[in-house]
Amino acid sequence: MSLFLIAALPFIGAVFPALLIRAGRNAAASAAGLTTLLAFIGLMLHIPAVFRGETVFAAVDWLPALGLNAHFFLDGLGFLFAAMILGIGLLIILYARYYLSREDPMGQFYSYLLLFQGAMVGIVLSDNILLLLVFWELTSLSSFLLIGYWKHLPEGRQGARMALTVTGSGGLAMIAGMLMLGHIAGSYDLSVILQNKEAIQSSDLYLPALILILLGAFTKSAQFPFHFWLPHAMAAPTPVSAYLHSATMVKAGLFLMARMWPVLAGTPEWFYIVATTGLVTMLIGAVIALFKDDLKALL
Repeated sequence: MSLFLIAALPFIGAVFPALLIRAGRNAAASAAGLTTLLAFIGLMLHIPAVFRGETVFAAVDWLPALGLNAHFFLDGLGFLFAAMILGIGLLIILYARYYLSREDPMGQFYSYLLLFQGAMVGIVLSDNILLLLVFWELTSLSSFLLIGYWKHLPEGRQGARMALTVTGSGGLAMIAGMLMLGHIAGSYDLSVILQNKEAIQSSDLYLPALILILLGAFTKSAQFPFHFWLPHAMAAPTPVSAYLHSATMVKAGLFLMARMWPVLAGTPEWFYIVATTGLVTMLIGAVIALFKDDLKALL
């Protein structure tokens, strides 16, 4: 199955749960589950190539004059995260079917969930940094809808607004950083950028680009000092918390740092910023957990 189709399936499938809700809760859940299962099977078909150490490419020219092309690639790192996103997503769809009450609009929930799932798959498969940025901001928008799913809860609405503000602002910073990398490398294709380590690290734009990109990663992953939005987002339904914050969206920052490791890492600036942020976040998280009695907040 084409990488383009794997990335597109969740978006296509997001239309059906809302349309099928009149047919019953099982119909909406089945539509969401089938879409995710098809994408997961399509991904698994690439296991032989990935295990051989090959990189699978798929390209569709979209707006080449602007440097925006629908280029996707699958390597070991992308396969690991895509399998996690789709595999855990399938379990969350099943769990949500029995977790949500009859009063909850289930079709709407599954549509939002598939929209988020498609954005996450797009992030890990994108070979164009402009396309990656589109998917990155789409995760912020779709997570806003999921966190605020229980509209009658003030804490849910507050958590959704806070998550959108923090992660969206970090995404805007990351846009500037990515544009700097594209300018230095002379291309917005990620596979080209990853081959220009020396040019990027010797450039005067390296430090500002590094800081801006790490801001995007730190806000998405709720690292200090941007950690405050995550506890408020736990007001969302448990399936949302399990999927967004434990398995996928918070891991988007980790994926971004791993993906950009070949060109950004190995410098004192990278080491001190990442190590200090990680250490402070770990210590603050441990201290805060001592005073929590709510299981979701504790985790």
